[in-house]
Amino acid sequence: MPAALLLAALLAPAPAQPQALPWSERGADLRPAVTHVVTARDLAAICDPLWRGVPRLEAIAYCQGYLTAAVQFHALTRPPGGPLPPLFCVPGRGPSIAESGIAFADWVRRNPQHAAEPALDAFLRWAEQMFPCGRASSWWPF
Repeated sequence: MPAALLLAALLAPAPAQPQALPWSERGADLRPAVTHVVTARDLAAICDPLWRGVPRLEAIAYCQGYLTAAVQFHALTRPPGGPLPPLFCVPGRGPSIAESGIAFADWVRRNPQHAAEPALDAFLRWAEQMFPCGRASSWWPF
């Protein structure tokens, strides 16, 4: 190779390197999984995750554990006939924990004014609206 061609090749600009896309432009499967719940938005993200594979399974397990603990805490601190009335009353069989997680996530999407609230506060707000005590709740489609 003549020296001029070699020099031209060495001085030519380097080919453009692919740049990482910002999170907002990547596909849903490439967004970082939520691993710590603080807000209603966080809880909704793990209850109805956009990810696939293992991160999805981990998110769903996190959601179901979170909701189960919240409902158990409510039952322990507000038992029937106790000094504090229950915040919500699930009728009959009620929804499964998976159905509840998906319904909560949908509620957060439809009520963005609650998305920045603490996750537990928003979950209890949702449960109070969906399962009011003292009157029938007919919203549950399952």
